[in-house]
Amino acid sequence: MYYVTESSKTFDQATADLDDAVKRNGFGVLHVHDLGATLRNKGVAFDEQCKIFEVCNPHQAAKVLASDMRLNTALPCRISVFTEQGKTKIGMIRPEEMLSMLSTEASLKQVASEVEEATIRMIDEAR
Repeated sequence: MYYVTESSKTFDQATADLDDAVKRNGFGVLHVHDLGATLRNKGVAFDEQCKIFEVCNPHQAAKVLASDMRLNTALPCRISVFTEQGKTKIGMIRPEEMLSMLSTEASLKQVASEVEEATIRMIDEAR
């Protein structure tokens, strides 16, 4: 269900490289949540780093929404750069598996497959 890969890069370098890879692959970065900073600012002891990128390709999103408007709750795609025990990782929930659990609409399989291929490519390029 997950696609997570380890990077030899620092957290900051992997974050910058993911941002570049998203744009290179025809997607846009809608927002980046700094989950680690948010938790620490709320007084939660959290030693790891975690940034969540909300990424979207508007053409693919429109296809998903045309098939099943309820799937707006699963958009945009999210890719995370995070640390775990001193190692930098980049990962996501696989779009194909997630959408197949949320809808039985046959036309979504192709869209989800295309998005999954692109987001895996982004992660691998940033790694």
